[in-house]
Amino acid sequence: MQKIFYILIAILLVSCAGEQKREFKLRPAKGGRYYGGTFRTNEEEYFKSLYPLNITEVVAHRICDQIFDGLVTFDDSTLAVIPGLAEKWEIDASSKIYTFHLRKGVFFHDDPCFPNGKGRELKAQDVKYCFDRLCYHNPADNQGFWIFKGVVKGASEYDSLTANKIIPDSGVSGVRVIDDYTVAVELEKPYAVFLARLALIFGKIYPHEAVEKYGSDIRMHPVGTGPFYMKVNKDNQVTFLARNPNYWQKDSFGNQLPYLDALRISFIKEKKNELLEFSKGNSDLVYRFPLEMIDEIVDYKHQLKPAYKGFQLQFMPQISIQYYGFQHQGKIFNNVNVRKAFCYAIDRQKLCDFTLKGTGFPAIYGSVPPGTGTFDSKTVKGYTFDPSKAQEYMAKAGFPKGKGFPKVTLELNSGGSRNSQVAEALKKMIEETLGIELDLLVVPWAQHTEAVETAKIDFYRLGWQADYPDAENFLNLFHSKYVPDDITQKTYINSFRYKSKAFDAYFDEAVATIDEAKRNALYTKADQQMIDDAVVLPIYYDVDYRLVQPNVRNCPQNAMEQRDFSEVYFVPMKGK
Repeated sequence: MQKIFYILIAILLVSCAGEQKREFKLRPAKGGRYYGGTFRTNEEEYFKSLYPLNITEVVAHRICDQIFDGLVTFDDSTLAVIPGLAEKWEIDASSKIYTFHLRKGVFFHDDPCFPNGKGRELKAQDVKYCFDRLCYHNPADNQGFWIFKGVVKGASEYDSLTANKIIPDSGVSGVRVIDDYTVAVELEKPYAVFLARLALIFGKIYPHEAVEKYGSDIRMHPVGTGPFYMKVNKDNQVTFLARNPNYWQKDSFGNQLPYLDALRISFIKEKKNELLEFSKGNSDLVYRFPLEMIDEIVDYKHQLKPAYKGFQLQFMPQISIQYYGFQHQGKIFNNVNVRKAFCYAIDRQKLCDFTLKGTGFPAIYGSVPPGTGTFDSKTVKGYTFDPSKAQEYMAKAGFPKGKGFPKVTLELNSGGSRNSQVAEALKKMIEETLGIELDLLVVPWAQHTEAVETAKIDFYRLGWQADYPDAENFLNLFHSKYVPDDITQKTYINSFRYKSKAFDAYFDEAVATIDEAKRNALYTKADQQMIDDAVVLPIYYDVDYRLVQPNVRNCPQNAMEQRDFSEVYFVPMKGK
């Protein structure tokens, strides 16, 4: 049956490749660009919130990047930090005070939260409001405090006061409004990647009127200054973003952005069905391919097979790692020898060759993937497949050949088949190498993250896609400052609840070091410490493939899968 399915898809592709079934009128713009059209893409999982401070998964990130702006952002191709709502900034001689100068004439989206539904101009007070909220103690809805904790002056103090229902009128002391278009942020000490942190989803700016009007419902009422605004949302079916006619940015030819009339995001959970819809011309981009169909789509030289020649192929190694997490404060993986046994028990190369089929490469270094800024991942010695060492460490832990070891459950999130296929392959390797039993439990994403963040599961699937191209973004996951004293208290960062004074010391010194070479040397020590402690089970670093319809332009792929649709446009199809 599978062969018949693949043949049917191939026949359909031959007839549909290079041909859009729909028709829409394009409006010429300067520089050979065109306005118009709805760009259609798909996500395998539905999001749980579009409120910037409550976003912990990639789907909401990708949607909100189109709705909100921050003071700074990333260049879509180079991933360098570039101006956003702040047209420029200065850093004082101490490297601790950042002064941002806002653009004038930037307006929030038109929305019922404003008088007469008309969006007002963004001012420095809005930045202050959002940064204060970022430090307001609210663990249930504020997942972003970590980007300011221990970094911005007064952030931790404000968190502690608000935890006790004391709300200082001045807000966070290190965030000051200078005038309507100038805001200053003072750090406790130099922090080398502070600007990159500001570009994260947690640094996006939104109006207080939206918070006051929608309350907890703000998760489905995002109001920002970005190129698109929320028009329609049907739970688990479709999200429709419309062009913001008042967007502040123009392209190099003087055209007001964005070019597209709208974005449409569907939520088809099966990759084969998603590919089928793309081949029929019902979507404009496919991100990642069904593992069982990769050989049908591309050859070993990354060339499209004949049936797919009409499409644009994009592929790139990602600054991303997939791993299984251990709960260090639980009863199963609180023993480092058990964790090391698991780390030596899997054949990563075999997994990448036969299961992932080239869409990943073995995570045999540390937690920081190759290609992360200027950091050299090869300076860290990770784990390779070594059955004898795996069994040796199980014996050291008191479980020779797995005898007496409790049955373990690996929990992973639903959404597509990739995670399940990888888990099935690794389950077999771990059971055969260690002589233990491993069950698999697949649950919805929201349920999965809740279990992970509240320490209700001992062994679980996670991954980390870089928020910014610096080793700090990965190593930050392991700092003990994010581990609450109460194991039942929720934590988003460091869900492993790993504590190491040595790791913290290396990390803290690194982020306060401005010299890049010295900082990278300290990153190496921190990453090696984490690996030696077997904090997680590293599996593979991602390689992502995408297919794009032939009439799409300006849709670059980057190593963080950051998507900016503000300059994407369609060109007329030949013969139309």
